[in-house]
Amino acid sequence: MTELRLPFSRPQFDSVEQERLHLKQRLAASFRLFGRFGFSEGVAGHITARDPEHPDRFWVNPFGMSFNLIRVSDLICVDHSGEVVEGEYFVNQAAFAIHSQVHAARPDVTAAAHAHSIYGKAWSALGRQLDPLTQDSCAFYDDHVLFDDFTGVVLDTEEGKRIAHSLGDKKAAILRNHGNLTVGHSVDEAAWWFITMERTCQAQLLAEAAGTPVHIDAESAALTHTQVGTDGAGWFSFQPLYEWISRAEPDLFD
Repeated sequence: MTELRLPFSRPQFDSVEQERLHLKQRLAASFRLFGRFGFSEGVAGHITARDPEHPDRFWVNPFGMSFNLIRVSDLICVDHSGEVVEGEYFVNQAAFAIHSQVHAARPDVTAAAHAHSIYGKAWSALGRQLDPLTQDSCAFYDDHVLFDDFTGVVLDTEEGKRIAHSLGDKKAAILRNHGNLTVGHSVDEAAWWFITMERTCQAQLLAEAAGTPVHIDAESAALTHTQVGTDGAGWFSFQPLYEWISRAEPDLFD
C-alpha cells in the first residue's frame, strides 16, 4: 500500500535566525489575511509573536499601518517594558498592554491575535460564550472564556493582566463589548483560531437570527474538540491560507 503523505509538515530549524525569519514571514502573512478578510478597523488590531531567542520580546505590527500592506521588513520588536528594540515604527500601546501580559502569563504561547472584526465584536456585545452549534465551533468547546468587563481602550498593563488571568489556559477569550482574542503555540495556530472564531461568531449570529439552533450534545462536542480543536489541527488548518496569500501577495516577504 502506498503511504499517504500530508501536503504540509511542521518546519525544522538549523538556527535561531532561521526560526525568527520563519516566524516573521508567518506573521506578515497573517496580517495580509486579516486585511483580506476585513478584520481591520482603523488602527485597531494586532498579532504578536514571541521572539525565539529573547522570550521577553515579541514581534508586532507597526502602529497605524494597514494590515493589507505589512511586509516582513515592517515588523517591529518590542521588549517587556514597551520599548521598540528593532524596527523604525511606533508600537500600539493597546497591543503592548494586552499582549505583553498574555505572553508573560503564558510561557507556552508563541503568538496572540486580536482585532475588531465585525462578527466578533457583534457577538462580544451579547456578553455570552459561544455554543457548540457546528463542527467548527467545537474547536472552542470548553476552551474559551468570557472577559466580562469593559472599561475603555486597554492602555494599562494592569488591565492586560486581568485579561491574561481570565484567559487562563484556554485558546481564546471573548472580550465583552470589544472583540475576540486568540492564542497559539505558533503564529499559524493563533491566526487560524481567530479566523475560525470570527466565522463561528457569524454562524451563531445567523443561526439565532433565523430560529432556535440545535446544540451539539456535550459528549459529542467534547469528542469533536479533540478532532478539530487541537494545536496540530489549528496549525494545519492555516497552511492552505498561507499558501494562498504567499502566491497572491509575494511582496509580503520583502
